[in-house]
Amino acid sequence: MYSYKQKFEVFHSKLKPSVTMNYLLAVPEDKKADEQLPLLVFLHGAGERGTNPQLIKTHGVPKMLDEGLPVRAILLAPQVPDERHVWNTLADETMELIRYVRDDMNADVDKVSVTGISMGGYGTWELALSYDKEFSAIAPICGGGMSWRGSILKEMPIRAFHGDKDDIVPIEASREMIDNINSQGGDAAFLILHGVGHDSWIFAYEQTNVLEWLVSCDRRNKGCEKSSWRKP
Repeated sequence: MYSYKQKFEVFHSKLKPSVTMNYLLAVPEDKKADEQLPLLVFLHGAGERGTNPQLIKTHGVPKMLDEGLPVRAILLAPQVPDERHVWNTLADETMELIRYVRDDMNADVDKVSVTGISMGGYGTWELALSYDKEFSAIAPICGGGMSWRGSILKEMPIRAFHGDKDDIVPIEASREMIDNINSQGGDAAFLILHGVGHDSWIFAYEQTNVLEWLVSCDRRNKGCEKSSWRKP
């Protein structure tokens, strides 16, 4: 496991000056000054919206930070500022922040991936659909999107997760995305977690190698690490 230095910052959008977003930035403690690392973006769920940045660490990858992560990457976890918004309404401003951090931290531009949970799963799909040329891979968890746009992502490396007992976001929301993408020539992978409810991210992040897979994906050759889903 790798130890991380963490800090909260505030981003003021130039695209829409009325939008201000907190974000968590975490960098491996042993990162060299000139080292180009992958950039991993995490999008939180609906319950973590607001102006208290500590909420970002409630679930998922940010929650794991204090114990260390199994990958060496730059982690960016922004926060939706209020309940008037969801990630889908802030896609452009979120991409603006991603580009800013990517360039400011000298991240590897060909290794920028996104994962998110629930509302953040929807946001992951939307960011990829809107800016598919800028990401190397995505891993949406218990989310969904506009499946009729799926052809945009037929070349995107995708691993999606959903519990079949989810009573918050029906599993059909993920299945429709996956089926549409693959029916149009894609190769998106879908792991259905049997007997699991809405918190499918616990299994996804802690029991599979999805984080290792995400940071291995390289946009230059459209390739990702070939490995099993389960952690060894």
